[in-house]
Amino acid sequence: MRIGRAAGVTDTGRRRLRNEDAFICEPPLFAVADGMGGARAGEVAARLAAAALEEAGAETRGEQGITALIVEANRRIWDRALADPATAGMGTTVTAALVDESHGTVAIGHVGDSRAYLLRNGVLEQLTTDHSLVAELVESGVLTPEEAERHPQRSAITRALGTEPTVQVEVLTIAGEPADLFLLCSDGLPTMLGDEEIAAALDGAERDPAAAAEALVAAANEQGGEDNITVVLFELAEGEAPTEEPTPAELQPVEYSPVENRPVENRPVENEPVEDESEMEAPATEASKTSLSRHGAGPGGRGVALAFIAAAVVIAAVALYLGITK
Repeated sequence: MRIGRAAGVTDTGRRRLRNEDAFICEPPLFAVADGMGGARAGEVAARLAAAALEEAGAETRGEQGITALIVEANRRIWDRALADPATAGMGTTVTAALVDESHGTVAIGHVGDSRAYLLRNGVLEQLTTDHSLVAELVESGVLTPEEAERHPQRSAITRALGTEPTVQVEVLTIAGEPADLFLLCSDGLPTMLGDEEIAAALDGAERDPAAAAEALVAAANEQGGEDNITVVLFELAEGEAPTEEPTPAELQPVEYSPVENRPVENRPVENEPVEDESEMEAPATEASKTSLSRHGAGPGGRGVALAFIAAAVVIAAVALYLGITK
């Protein structure tokens, strides 16, 4: 079993001024984080979570490995909130998938209401259970699933990274099959689209992750785009993963902590300033189809770049006019 095609897209949506989602699409690791908090603290939390997850080493595998990564992400967000009052109370959801190609399994770690789905043999299955108020009410029989979709508190989550010094991570392992298509997403997608609509978008894109990611974001925006929308898709395929010759850096031994399953010396996380809300501009879409890396959790660059170009054109025109009239 090997990882096939993969793609990720994040979009601000039509109602929000900034994007507080982040995603990772770096085989064998895939993740989505949906930040929350005042000012820009939500995107700080999502970015810290993504940075911690990106440090997964070659030895990080299975449920224990994905749990250790998420616990470390929680610690970093909690510590940052204690050190920086501007980020107090921030947090983020996270849903991460770690593929073990040698065993043909996918370990999924989950905190909050970002989701993981599996499309297999034409059937879409939600793999994770939302850690939310309405999910608990549905499970207890107080609400029906249909009532939960319209409930005014449907976005209230009961578990998140960074809001407490410790976190309970829900984990599961899926035995993969060829042609499996996995979808990770922030709640901005299922809030706008039902399972049938999500499955239809995947089938309409002929199960191509890049095309399906764009189609899902477009469909969610057509339904209102009330929140940031982030999707990551990857497929499993037959065959063995290609082997690569290790580089000299990869041949160096890495010491791992036996408790946290992470390098003893971690990359430092910079304390980035939290900007004032009034200085924010509406962000543009951020997408990745072939560049498999961390994206999102920020205002985006396309709108800002266009603004600078327009300003430069105006300044040049004024300068030319003044030169002619002198």
